Amino acid sequence: MIVADTHVIIWDALKPDLLSQPARDAITRANKGDGIIFCEISLWEIAMLVQKKRLQTDATYQSLIKLILQSNNYILQGITPQIAELSTLFPPTVNKDPADRLIAATAIAENAILVTADRNLRQAESVDTLW
Repeated sequence: MIVADTHVIIWDALKPDLLSQPARDAITRANKGDGIIFCEISLWEIAMLVQKKRLQTDATYQSLIKLILQSNNYILQGITPQIAELSTLFPPTVNKDPADRLIAATAIAENAILVTADRNLRQAESVDTLW
């Protein structure tokens, strides 16, 4: 099982060439195995990107999300008390973006690898990452 960072979800759906080969391989394995954790905070991040026109598609946001969720063996994961607490315990050197902190905390709570291109998260010693 892996946790997909928001950009990984988007790139996998719309621009798979941006994914590293290890990321593609991890997604393929997770699809055939236990699945890919899709943090619900990523729903909000994608909605904000669409609203700000930083992510443009011919589909509406709702249609886009429906297609993305159907494209892989995604498992939606909400914010649990454990994830919320873990997200506050990262040192200041870890990304200050609350969504990134929640996604990284989800990986820790689920004992899963976080697939991310985010250098800051990849450098966090407490998060097992892959890119």
